[in-house]
Amino acid sequence: MYAFIWRRLPGGTVVRLVVSLLLVGIAAALLWYVVFPWLEPRLPLDGTM
Repeated sequence: MYAFIWRRLPGGTVVRLVVSLLLVGIAAALLWYVVFPWLEPRLPLDGTM
C-alpha cells in the first residue's frame, strides 16, 4: 500500500518526500486535535494503571 501511495505522489523523490511528510503531519494534527479529544470522553479510563 505504501508503494502505491508513493507512486501516486507527484514530482521527484524530494517533492514526494516533502509531500509525504506534509500528509503525515496533517494526519497527526487531525488525530491530535479532532479525533482524540472527541474520543477521550467516550473511553472508560479512570486514570489508574
